[in-house]
Order: sequence, then C-alpha cells, then structure tokens
Amino acid sequence: MGTVGGGELPVAAPAAADADRARLQQLGYKQELKRGLSVVSNFAFSFAIISVLTGVTTTYNTGLRYGGPASMTLGWLVVATFNGCVALSMAEICSAYPTSGGLYYWSAKLAGNEWAPLASWVTGWFNIVGQWACTTSVDFSLAQLIQVIILLSTGGANGGGYLASKYVVLAIYTAILVVHGLINSLHIQWLSWFGQLGALWNVAGVFVLVILVPSVAKERASAEFVFTHLNTDNGMGIHSKAYILAVGLLMSQYSSIGYDTSAHMTEETKKADWSGPMGIVYSVALSSVFGWVYLLALTSVVTDIPYLLDTGNDAGGYAIAQALYDTFRRRYGTGAGGIACLVIIAVAVFLCGTACVTSNSRMGYAFSRDGAMPFSHLWYRVNKQEVPFNVVWLSVSVAFVMALTSLGSQVAFQAMVSIATLGLYIAYALPIFFRVTTARKSFVPGPFHLGRCGIAVGSVAVLWVALVTVLFCLPVAYPVAKDTFNYTPVAVGGVLVLSLVAWVLHARFWFRGPITNV
Repeated sequence: MGTVGGGELPVAAPAAADADRARLQQLGYKQELKRGLSVVSNFAFSFAIISVLTGVTTTYNTGLRYGGPASMTLGWLVVATFNGCVALSMAEICSAYPTSGGLYYWSAKLAGNEWAPLASWVTGWFNIVGQWACTTSVDFSLAQLIQVIILLSTGGANGGGYLASKYVVLAIYTAILVVHGLINSLHIQWLSWFGQLGALWNVAGVFVLVILVPSVAKERASAEFVFTHLNTDNGMGIHSKAYILAVGLLMSQYSSIGYDTSAHMTEETKKADWSGPMGIVYSVALSSVFGWVYLLALTSVVTDIPYLLDTGNDAGGYAIAQALYDTFRRRYGTGAGGIACLVIIAVAVFLCGTACVTSNSRMGYAFSRDGAMPFSHLWYRVNKQEVPFNVVWLSVSVAFVMALTSLGSQVAFQAMVSIATLGLYIAYALPIFFRVTTARKSFVPGPFHLGRCGIAVGSVAVLWVALVTVLFCLPVAYPVAKDTFNYTPVAVGGVLVLSLVAWVLHARFWFRGPITNV
C-alpha cells in the first residue's frame, strides 16, 4: 500500500480512492466504474429501493385480507427483528468483500474451493431473477396505482370514472420502464441525485402522511382494533388463525427487500468496506421504523375491511386508495386530498423503480463480468460515462417480458411479489449460510463485524429465510383452483431447477465463479 504505479511514496496511509482501488484489486478486479458515491448516497439507494411508501401501500390489500390490522402492525415488528439479523450478517460479509457482484461473489469466497462455483452460480441466478421480479412488481404496481388515481380523478368506478383495460395498464407500465431505462443511462452523479431524492421523498412523504391522514379522518380505528383485530373473513376459505397470520407476513417481508443494492454499488462508493455495510444497516433500520409508523397511520383510518376490499367500491378494491379517498371526502366533501396523497405515494414508487433498475444493472454487470450470463460480452461493457448501458436496457427488457404474464392471469402476475421476495431472500441467505458453516473459522472480517455474535446472528437469519420460504409457498386459498393457485413455488422452484440443470449440462464445464480481471 506504500506504492502507487510502481513509485514509492513516503505516505503513512493511502488516499481513500487509492485504498478502495487497492482493495478491489486484492479481490480480483480493476476499477472500471466511476467511484463517486458517498456513504449517504450508498445508503440512499437502498433506502429508496426499500421504500416503505412503496412496499406497504402496494401490498396493503394482502395484509388486510390475511389477518388484517393485527397481522400487519404486530407482524411488522416480528419481520423487522429477523430482517435485522439478515441485514447485519450481510453487512458483515459486505465489509469483507466490497464488490458489485455482492451476494454471488460472497458465496464463492465462503463456500470453499470445491463448492464455490456451484454456490456462486445458484446464488447469482436467484439474486438477478429476484431483482428482475422486483423491478417488474414495483413498476407494474406503479402502473396500477396511476390507473387508480385516474379512476378516482374522473369520478370513481361508481361515478363513471375511466377504468383502464389491462392493455392500457401494460402500456403505462412500458412507458415507466422506458423512463427508468433513460434515467439509468445517465452519469453516476445524476443517479446519485435520484437516489438521494428517493430517500428524502420517502422520509418527507411518511412524515406528511403520518400527520395529515389521522388528523383529517373523522372516523378513526381504536388502538385495540389496530393492534389486536384479526381479520378471518378473507373470503379465501382459510380459517386457521395461525395460517392466516403466516400468509399475511408477506406484506411486511416484501416491504423490506432490496438492501443488497448497497453491496452492488460498492465499486462506485468511497470507503466501500465501511460505507457499503452502513448503507445496508441504516437503510433497514430506518425503513423498519418509518414503515411501522406509516403502517399505523394508514391502519388508523381502516374501519370497514370488507368494504375496502370490495371490488365494487370507487377504487375498484384498492383498499388504501379507497380509505384515503373516503377520509378526505367525509371531511371536505371531496376526495381530492386523498388523490393528492396517492400522488405522493406514486412519486415514491417511481423513485423506488429507478433504484431497482440501478441495482439490477450493477448486478447484471458484475455477473456478466464473470461470464455467468448468456452473451456476457454484450452486457459487460461500460459507456463513456462509465455506466453499464447495455445491461441497463437488458434489465428493462426482461422486466417488460415478465409483466406480460399479467395479460394471461392476474394471479400468476401477483406471484411476482412473492418471487421478488423469496428470490432475493434466498440469495441473501446463501452466503450467510456458508459464512456460518464452511467459513465458520476461516472468515476474515472487514472493518464492520459482529465479533462473537456473528455466527449466532447469521444462524438466526438463515433459519428465518428458510421459514418464510416455506410459508410463502403455501396455498393462499381453499379449495385450490386455477384463479387462486399460488404460483410462487412453481416460479421459485423453476429458478432452482433451471439453474441446476444449466449447471449440470453446461456451466459446470466452464464456470469457475468470479473471474479476476486484474
């Protein structure tokens, strides 16, 4: 570390940029992306992609139907606790290996020489498919939200409002994707600005809505209702309270995904071995707090669950939209204030989608750099602005194809939320599993580490992910029919089977895990 470019320097410690470059070279890569992000910018990307305004709002119907207020408000605390273990374990590993590859690189380093290629391969594919599904679910949720805003703005479903067809919703979704592709083609400084805007918007949006919504409401739910009411009248044929609560956890779990973004942005972050872990930890911690407060504010105006979930209401069954619309209409005689609240949420969802494509493209860039993707030589390129331009548009294209399932079956498309959740959490858990097993004694921590607690925290994280994987693959309605079938195990199992088949038939002959390019 005392030389730069072969010349000796009488310097006690290298500059931060040189230290980051040197560490990346030790991990096997040369600096190719522009390293211009601070710890705040790195945190902002993960905080924007977690986006509690996005996760809570777009999956609120699921939480309300399966368990209702009790499953959401108390379930959130349970999920936040165990997600904290996952985040801490990931942060510890990120500090040791700050590269854009993130999870699949970690698996390769922690699984041991014999299993490294396969571990890296499976982790990488779960990670990138989960990210594709995340981009798809976020941007499609935004298209649906825009459609509801237009519906309510034109009179509502019962007042002659405009109800867009599934083809119009798909067209809106396509336009959103294209805009996100254009934004992610910009220089990293512009992306940093959008990331910070996303973080600030979520904080400000939660602050405004938490104060505004309960204060406007003429009718508010009691504290007993918010914390103890269990909705068993879900119309899905499920009567077991434990089962209902388990399925209802999906809302809370989905609302806390995407913080691997901080790891994928480390090659563009200064002091990466500290800033990356801090981005993960702080984004999850603050999102857990802000999300719970926001959830309480929304649930305080939920007084008639069957009505809010009824597809015959003005919002077409979009529970939160109907609740906000009615709250302002009862107070002021017009639902315009509720529509304004939905616009605030829509902007947060848009900024979340921007961060999704950013994270997705960096993962794709790193994965193709190691030759793991078909036509890797096309995706592993950066343009004059040092942006992985080609893989940005690959991410957009795959997300578009995934959304085509909405034309055939809305139920099949809803599985995208579960795929995004489980795909990413399985990818999160695999390197943690190797950290607490094969690398139990050999792991060399970075500046951020958990000390003696590392093994215990990591073990809890792995067990939690194993549990939710089983829970979210359970049937969501009885009797099981075509329109109520849970496609999650098919999709998640499909990723596993296809990745293993590709490994056995092809990849095992040439894929050796991360490839050094120094």
